[in-house]
Amino acid sequence: MQLASHEVNDLRELTTSCVNSITNMALFLNSVQDNELKSLIQKHLPYHIKDYNTKVEYLSRTSGAKTGLPIPPITNIIQNYTNSETNTLPVTPRTDLQELNDREIATSYLLTLKRAGREYAWAAMEASNPEIRMFLEDAFKMSSHHAYDIWQWMVQKGYYPLEAAPAETMEKLGNMYNTVEQGNLETIH
Repeated sequence: MQLASHEVNDLRELTTSCVNSITNMALFLNSVQDNELKSLIQKHLPYHIKDYNTKVEYLSRTSGAKTGLPIPPITNIIQNYTNSETNTLPVTPRTDLQELNDREIATSYLLTLKRAGREYAWAAMEASNPEIRMFLEDAFKMSSHHAYDIWQWMVQKGYYPLEAAPAETMEKLGNMYNTVEQGNLETIH
């Protein structure tokens, strides 16, 4: 498969990012104490390995990757999307430590997923090869769904704030915009 130079550079950078993610996940699995968090990381790890291997295939094969990247289902644990049932716990960076605690592990992993997701989205928007573009879009969805899992765990533990926007803010912003009459425009279903 012939790739444009910017696609090769994006894949190389994203592959290096995968090396970092997988290595950190392996380290996290040896340190994590919370069984639910450990289970999430264990469930996610095969997806990240598949993502990495697919990138290696794109970089090393002339015919592209053998298989696509599966997109994990999005799982919903939180029932109230605007307010946490747990108070958000304060945090102070630690400057002298031997290992990460579960909050630090989850934060590190979440930030890695968010950054990877942004990079996948950016690279997808720049991809000229449709197969690469679709792979990068799938990788973005994988990162997004995994980030959602970790975010929900963090909200439940009180490690990530979740609160409703004030009603007056919603009303003010809602009143700023009017819908467009579609009239003779083709209707989107």
